[in-house]
Amino acid sequence: MKDIISSTECEHLISSIELMAHHLESVAESIDKEDIRQMIANILEADSIFVMGAGRSGLVGKAFAMRLMHLGLRSYVVGESTTPAVRKGDTVIAISGSGETRSISDLGRITKEIGAKLITVTSDKNSTLGNLSDTTMEIKGRTKNDVGGYLERHMRGEYSHLTPLGTSFEISSAVFLDALVAELISITGASEDDLKSRHAKLE
Repeated sequence: MKDIISSTECEHLISSIELMAHHLESVAESIDKEDIRQMIANILEADSIFVMGAGRSGLVGKAFAMRLMHLGLRSYVVGESTTPAVRKGDTVIAISGSGETRSISDLGRITKEIGAKLITVTSDKNSTLGNLSDTTMEIKGRTKNDVGGYLERHMRGEYSHLTPLGTSFEISSAVFLDALVAELISITGASEDDLKSRHAKLE
């Protein structure tokens, strides 16, 4: 093992970074600006914002909820012990690459029954969550459920081992949501000092 490590040129690491950078460029070019405007309106008009996702998508959601809090918005992560009930007038943001994650799509249905707004960030606008949502933000990326199409990806030079399972969606959605924060900062006129003032002091 030591011999393998000492001889590696880290080509897979570098190729993976380059592949993700190229993918992010394609996401930026294909993103629907009207969907972004609707998402921003749903966020800024909400009484409270709730973010949810399973697994690594859930971690992306937690990071976004933290930034919303730094902006001075009332934001929560679904499933945390201190998270209050969702009410009409709130907005729930679901993050799911496939848009079919059972636990999240079930919560999406409950969101609509309550009468809250539902935003979904997904790779499939026509998924269960996409069809349930008031606003669907489509972020193209290979999800963990995308097990087919190997030959096509290989012919195109898209090597799945460089972005395993849902990596391309998770990274793309994380970058998109951080970029959305930048847009929200511009719209609200918030300063970096404003964000710093709400940053955790007890860490």
